[in-house]
Amino acid sequence: LPVLRWLPRYSRAWLPLDLLAGLAVGLTTVPQALAYAELAGLPLQYGLYSSFMGCFVYCFLGTAKDVTLGPTAIMSLLVSSYAFHEPVYAVLLAFLSGCIQLAMGLLRLGFLLDFVSCPVIKGFTSAASITIGFNQIKNILGLQGIPRQFFLQVYETLRRIGETRAGDAVLGLTCLAVLAVLRAMKSHLPPAAPAEPLAVRISYLIVWISATARNALVVLFAGLVAYSFQVMGSQPFRLTGSIPQGLPAFRPPRFSLAAPNGTVPFQSMVQDMGVGLAVVPLMGLLETVAIAKAFASQNGYRIDPDQELLALGVANLLGSFVSSYPITGSFGRTAVNAQSGVCTPAGGLVTGALVLLSLAYLTSLFYYIPKAALAAVIISAVVPMFDAGIFRTLWRVKRLDLVPLGVTFLLCFWEVQYGIVAGVLVSGILLLYSIARPPIQVSEGAVLLVQPGSSLHFPAVEHLRDSVCSHALAASPPRSVILDCCHVSSIDYTVVVGLAELLQELHRHGLSLAFCGLKDPVLQVLLSADLEGFQHFASWEEAERSRGVELGGSRAEPSTSTAESS
Repeated sequence: LPVLRWLPRYSRAWLPLDLLAGLAVGLTTVPQALAYAELAGLPLQYGLYSSFMGCFVYCFLGTAKDVTLGPTAIMSLLVSSYAFHEPVYAVLLAFLSGCIQLAMGLLRLGFLLDFVSCPVIKGFTSAASITIGFNQIKNILGLQGIPRQFFLQVYETLRRIGETRAGDAVLGLTCLAVLAVLRAMKSHLPPAAPAEPLAVRISYLIVWISATARNALVVLFAGLVAYSFQVMGSQPFRLTGSIPQGLPAFRPPRFSLAAPNGTVPFQSMVQDMGVGLAVVPLMGLLETVAIAKAFASQNGYRIDPDQELLALGVANLLGSFVSSYPITGSFGRTAVNAQSGVCTPAGGLVTGALVLLSLAYLTSLFYYIPKAALAAVIISAVVPMFDAGIFRTLWRVKRLDLVPLGVTFLLCFWEVQYGIVAGVLVSGILLLYSIARPPIQVSEGAVLLVQPGSSLHFPAVEHLRDSVCSHALAASPPRSVILDCCHVSSIDYTVVVGLAELLQELHRHGLSLAFCGLKDPVLQVLLSADLEGFQHFASWEEAERSRGVELGGSRAEPSTSTAESS
């Protein structure tokens, strides 16, 4: 229980900072929760149901003081794909995702996340930001009946743009502009020094609070405008509508669904969700661990990825008992938490309590929130997720990484799961290629000095044999070989068999193969294999001296005929 590390030494000076941070995050959470439920295709109360359990659980099980768990834009997009706009599916998906994440944490499988490369993540988040943002254009314009699939969505939106409702469009664009201005104000706000006059410090505090709680202020402003029109007898906006008041019942998720033509059993529901049972837990883990690592390194503390998996798994598991859909770490709310000066995860208790109070007493006021205002909140949240600079950076650093980035980015517009799976597969193929074709440097002299650039595994053994034979036998006269294994830290049985065959092949041509620079694990494997004609030396110089070869006391320079490498 990570809470036992910080609770016994909790300082009274931390309390006001945790309260302030929890309040600031709560004012951000409530309007975002309503907006994300709309994005997930669920009744709006499910956004609030999903926003408090993660705050409470993470306080006890989380290892990063800044992280907040709850609904996010990406997770809501995934839920809309796999829950079919049906709350029973969404809650069951949270339960099963929690079970998978909890099992991964208990089995310490967090290292599996390392196989999802940064280009894949960047491609997914950039495509998701465009998909999510355009998905909200229909609410900004007041259009209805727009399909979910991205390309059909673009076509239908452009085709029906003449049906735009003026009231929704004006309000939505105004909210977007206000959110952009408040975000810019916060990013350019200089810190107020304690020596500044009281009026300056108060002004700074007002601007900071306005910018931090910008989502709540914009939604409140839009709600007041809509209420004013309602009182006057006209309503130019599409409103959120009534939201059930009160806290959700604590009960297990339903494992079947009543349908008009019968009951959908648990097995059929699992089959319907399909690959979502892998994609949703994986993306939840990726978001949470990536956010925790980023803020931990920024603030000088360490996290335990497996403990983060446990915390997220328990949060989703318990959240499903209060009708939550899958949650994960939120970058935007975590940033608010960090900038508010939070000292411990206790700030999440304040955020969770604020969400519960909203459910208990404020849901009747949510009726007047225009959908255009919630759409503006979502668009404002996802715009920073698009990283245009990553394409230029990869072109400059390593162009091959543009392949998984481009595959993921493009296929995510078709279906999110296809983009992620294809990106991971392409990254895996590139990784396997680098293992199968390690760089091999060949230095020419009286003997050939062959130096693999990395460990040798079974896909690489034929590449090594071809490189050695092509240089040793093609030379005039043919030359013996010294294999410098200073960079080789491990080999497998297939490599041992390949080396034995290489020894025999060189021996048939009257040549020899000597090993040098063997690390202890590799040497033990080769000695255990009892290879015929096996010779090893501490260094290549010693190997050359033992063969009576004179190279003028200097190592031969690498030839330009270095073996092909990835």
